Amino acid sequence: MASELLQHLRKYVKIDTKDESDISHFFQEKAYDKKDILVEQNTRCRFHFFVIKGCLRMFFLNEKGVEQTIQFAIKDWWITDYMAFDRQTNTNFIIQAVEPSDVIQIDYENQEKLLHQFPQLERYYRLIYQRAYSALQLRTKYIYDFSREQLYHHFNDSFPEFTHRIPQHLLASYLNMTPEYLSEIKKKSRS
Repeated sequence: MASELLQHLRKYVKIDTKDESDISHFFQEKAYDKKDILVEQNTRCRFHFFVIKGCLRMFFLNEKGVEQTIQFAIKDWWITDYMAFDRQTNTNFIIQAVEPSDVIQIDYENQEKLLHQFPQLERYYRLIYQRAYSALQLRTKYIYDFSREQLYHHFNDSFPEFTHRIPQHLLASYLNMTPEYLSEIKKKSRS
């Protein structure tokens, strides 16, 4: 298992060195090329992904067939359809590699076994779920409170690594605007 995940676990919980090998047994390392699909819409959500390198995104197709990005994940971030993963049902989302990405993934059965064998990791997952849920709550608030221009500037100020590395059409999708409108906002900012 990549040392990056162990380091991340240790930020939240105590892990004995003697347990590292047993913990790593539950995870798989996997590499994905740019645009690879990790999870298909309307399939069972089998995996929870931890990004070691690269960038993933979760999106759905709206009623017009337009992609609507709802989440990105970069180094040290987790991503899955949490409801479908927890219930082991089909997902309404697609998870795709935005750029070549290395991940560590765990399936539902192994995650349950891991948490049973290493109860301290329950705390780890609770803390990362709380952070993810908090971020979703703030994002929802910002969508209602901010104009599209304010939303872009706030996102750019908070996550400049995204605005420089994510293709504009994906960033626009995430911010719920057209790429053309995002281009106008950026042009206005530069003047």
